[in-house]
Amino acid sequence: MVAVPGKAPTLSEAGMQAENLDRSRPLSDLELEWKQKINEKLLKVLDLSLIGTIAEEQARAEIRDIALQLIIDESAPLSVKQRKIIIQRIEDEVMGLGPLEPLLADSTISDILVNGPKSVYIERRGKLEPTNITFMDDKHLLNIIDRIVSAVGRRIDESSPMVDARLKDGSRVNAIIPPLAIDGPSVSIRRFAVELLSVDDLISLGTLTKELADVLNAIVRSRLNVLISGGTGSGKTTTLNILSRFIPHDERIVTIEDSAELQLQQPHVVRLETRPPNIEGRGEVTSRDLVRNSLRMRPERIIVGEVRGGESLDMLQAMNTGHDGSLTTVHANSPRDALGRIENMVSMSGVNFPIKALRAQIASAINIVIQISRLDDGSRKLISLQEVNGMEGDIITMSEIFKFDRSGTDEDGKVIGKIKATGVIPGFYKTLAPRGIELPIETFEPDWNPTGDN
Repeated sequence: MVAVPGKAPTLSEAGMQAENLDRSRPLSDLELEWKQKINEKLLKVLDLSLIGTIAEEQARAEIRDIALQLIIDESAPLSVKQRKIIIQRIEDEVMGLGPLEPLLADSTISDILVNGPKSVYIERRGKLEPTNITFMDDKHLLNIIDRIVSAVGRRIDESSPMVDARLKDGSRVNAIIPPLAIDGPSVSIRRFAVELLSVDDLISLGTLTKELADVLNAIVRSRLNVLISGGTGSGKTTTLNILSRFIPHDERIVTIEDSAELQLQQPHVVRLETRPPNIEGRGEVTSRDLVRNSLRMRPERIIVGEVRGGESLDMLQAMNTGHDGSLTTVHANSPRDALGRIENMVSMSGVNFPIKALRAQIASAINIVIQISRLDDGSRKLISLQEVNGMEGDIITMSEIFKFDRSGTDEDGKVIGKIKATGVIPGFYKTLAPRGIELPIETFEPDWNPTGDN
């Protein structure tokens, strides 16, 4: 793998065993100079073509040992701690995503936002904050972007300056480069938690109540079609993952996404992903193509990560033709707006429907609309659950079953409020018992509190 004379000392032999280093600390001029010098020499003696043929931990260990040997050979005027830091940064460059590695290792970070090589922000607990992470220049950042997108068979260059991709852990990545990004390459990484959130986690976080969780369980098990609505970063995909856990394990599920990120736990899942056009503008496979194809795959449920265009028509037709219990998400600020967006997106399919006929199809296909929101304090809440009742004239009628009642803000800026039933008994309630699903009718009473908690 390498061509370094003699036996390189191991990190343990030199007292360099990995420890908790401040991996986000900017390097001093001296450290940066030696990091670049050692990195260049390492790439000359390292056979990169063999890295992919050995275990990752073994490759990382060899890189650390070689880098240490090179530092010793060069008699670098560095302290032991400085050597550890430089070796760690070189390891991140060769095997990972360079300066982004310490951020990706921090489980408290939900979003990583790179606005050019010298400006990196993160979102932690719903709030944005700057970091001291930097890249050397645009070229350095472009190399990291190329490493991300090439790993999933996509490309980014001047002819195709925008791309959606994903990391190995399923995190979503969007990158856009000059000439479209004026101030340098921009990267947005939407993290996925290493440990999947459960319903109990959402209850403890205050996103749901126990009663509302029971209702969502009943909704999914009774095969109602659900539309999850919310803004960017509100938690739509997390909610979709949670709802998918209520699907019985003996059902066949087909998922359709632009970038595969859903983490379903059922054994019988077929995951489909769209494909952008190649450099000649050919070979594109859209969400609409995949929705149409999924109908020939004998799915019992279809889950579309997000509807953005003409695929909404095919999704509605699937919901109306025997694929009950399907789930999808949409960007919208309220349940009513969500239905309006679906209506607008159907028009993007090129099919002209009379408004009344289109709304009747929407009302027939979608049974439940769940609204998720990120509040002022950064917390995510289910703020409304509404049932689609049908049509009155040209208008789709809806009933709100649960809502988040906001009462104020405390001295720490935390939103005060409670999720409550509105007192409306949903129309789907009478279908639960025949399906063997038990749900107390008192669940829908505003002041019902079976646990006696305040």
